[in-house]
Amino acid sequence: MASDTPASQPSGKDRREFYRITATLPIRIQLETDQTEGELTQKSVNISGGGIGITVATVYQPNDILAVTVLLPDHGLFNAFAEVLRLDPIPSPEGTYRLHARFIRMTSQDREVLIRHIIRFQRDHLQAHYSA
Repeated sequence: MASDTPASQPSGKDRREFYRITATLPIRIQLETDQTEGELTQKSVNISGGGIGITVATVYQPNDILAVTVLLPDHGLFNAFAEVLRLDPIPSPEGTYRLHARFIRMTSQDREVLIRHIIRFQRDHLQAHYSA
């Protein structure tokens, strides 16, 4: 049975062992200290059990802790915390960045929920594009 205590943090190598998928999902990202409840916005998110990559217009600093809320189909709101690894400027549109962040303080149970949904996204994608 999965524990409710946070799992140990995956190393860089471990993060790459998690299967990644890019999906358009309703998501909200804000600093952990920001207590406002902003809107969820449909965005293309590269997501895995280890972290996320997403285009943002907000400048974050490495080591900032973000509160991430994603609306997962058939699950509802999924909340997690992520540590900013880096922010790369994107040439167009001006003022946008590629955010790279790793999930932190995530319980094993929450990570399993996320991984199950990632596998479901992939299965649905394959069925939609490759079924006769």
